[in-house]
Amino acid sequence: MARHTDSVCKQCRREGMKLFLKGERCYTQKCAIEKRNQPPGVHGNRRMRRKVSDYGRQLREKQKVRRVYGVYERQFRRYFRQALKIKGLTGATLLQLLEQRLDNVVFRMGFSSSRAQARQLVTHGHITVNGRKVDIASYSVRPGDEVGIYETSRSSAYFKDRVEQMGRHTAPKWVSVDAATLAGQVTGLPSREDIDIPINEQLIVEYYSR
Repeated sequence: MARHTDSVCKQCRREGMKLFLKGERCYTQKCAIEKRNQPPGVHGNRRMRRKVSDYGRQLREKQKVRRVYGVYERQFRRYFRQALKIKGLTGATLLQLLEQRLDNVVFRMGFSSSRAQARQLVTHGHITVNGRKVDIASYSVRPGDEVGIYETSRSSAYFKDRVEQMGRHTAPKWVSVDAATLAGQVTGLPSREDIDIPINEQLIVEYYSR
């Protein structure tokens, strides 16, 4: 599991866009991008005016995706190598593999307000896949898998409050969710159109193809 001990808002400011790392706070005026949209550090404004090279653009796209999904560089390289072996567009396949991570699926289903929170739910043993507890955030779900909340965890105050919030959550079309039973199912694989991250994945392919 990737850990970041510094302020996650600095990551959004460094990339110049909302990465939605703090859940519901990112939709309010308290969001760092809303208050101070410039790279962190005393030379932040200067870096915004500096011309970015092709390599710099490729690196930034790669870093954005890494930070959104919360994975280490070694993990990310492993996903890229896996995407290379699968037929189709490598960039789109890479994003698809990242979307299939259990922590991301928990987030997409609305059981958490951020991927970091979803990762915590998984590692603390609150999530089940096909009725069995899974505490590995990088576990890859497949079409047909059923994701739910561990029976003894459903009575917790967190999940009781979450039921109401899930009623306002819009899940992507490749998953189905029943808020009343705190359960969902992966109905298919996400297409590139289903992944709402404003990213140019081709730049990531070019970065690793240097």
